[in-house]
Amino acid sequence: MPDTAPGRRGPDLSGAAAERTLIIACGALAREIGGIIGRGAMGHVALKCLPASLHNTPDRIPDAVREAVIQARDTYGRVLVGYADCGTGGALDKVCAELDVERIPGPHCYSFFTGNADFAKQAEDEFTSFYLTDFLARQFDTIVIRSLGLDRHPELRDDYFGHYEKLVYLAQTDDPELTAKAEAAAVRLGLAFERRQVGLGDLTAFVEDAG
Repeated sequence: MPDTAPGRRGPDLSGAAAERTLIIACGALAREIGGIIGRGAMGHVALKCLPASLHNTPDRIPDAVREAVIQARDTYGRVLVGYADCGTGGALDKVCAELDVERIPGPHCYSFFTGNADFAKQAEDEFTSFYLTDFLARQFDTIVIRSLGLDRHPELRDDYFGHYEKLVYLAQTDDPELTAKAEAAAVRLGLAFERRQVGLGDLTAFVEDAG
């Protein structure tokens, strides 16, 4: 499915419901998407977030999105999917094609936060980089350390991260506290640290288009 496929309208809704848009997104993007909606005064755009923990089992993302889209079509005139491919190996695109809905372009959030075109240019030189976003810096212990069992078995560090050379923090905000958390994460994993201020990248245009 082309990433730019138009969002499909659902049943023949009348009145205000037909003008309402729902973005079904990864919970890791809740703060960023909600902020764009709020700053743009996009009162007719709503946000529904699925658990960020689905990233630990990406094979479950397509079915979760399918169910959420189907449920939303009785209420919203337009539904958009706030997920990149996110490790589904094209399975999410098949669901989006089946339901005729648009998702945000890109293979993952690191790419669209950087800007898909820019990320693609540098990806070949960065295959030994491990990325954090604001959300992952904030939730590092829960999403990375505990989910991988490194709190109980720190000896597994090399199994998971032995092929990485540096941790790259792709910052959405200029927050010294989050930068400190990201740098501490790099130290904990035994990786070099780099911070890049990327902002919201391609996410802003995707959400604003919903308006």
